[in-house]
Amino acid sequence: MTEEQKEMQEEMVSEVPQGSQPAPDSTELTVTDLAQLRQIIDVATGRGAFKAGEMTQVGPVYDKLDKFLNHIAAQQQAQQETQAKSE
Repeated sequence: MTEEQKEMQEEMVSEVPQGSQPAPDSTELTVTDLAQLRQIIDVATGRGAFKAGEMTQVGPVYDKLDKFLNHIAAQQQAQQETQAKSE
């Protein structure tokens, strides 16, 4: 994970109120959940949790997740810039 990705993830996580837990029966999946999933995959891969053959399945999913989160982060950044200009 690059430093830029870590910073974006921290920004996304910091936007969620601390101590707020979803209801146990909640089926909602948030951007923060996806960012945490990306981090879990990154840590698990670094610790050798996946066999070499499994990486061909995990890698593309990680790449899609990473691209999606980067796209969301770029949208949020553009929205913040637009709001700052209008103020």
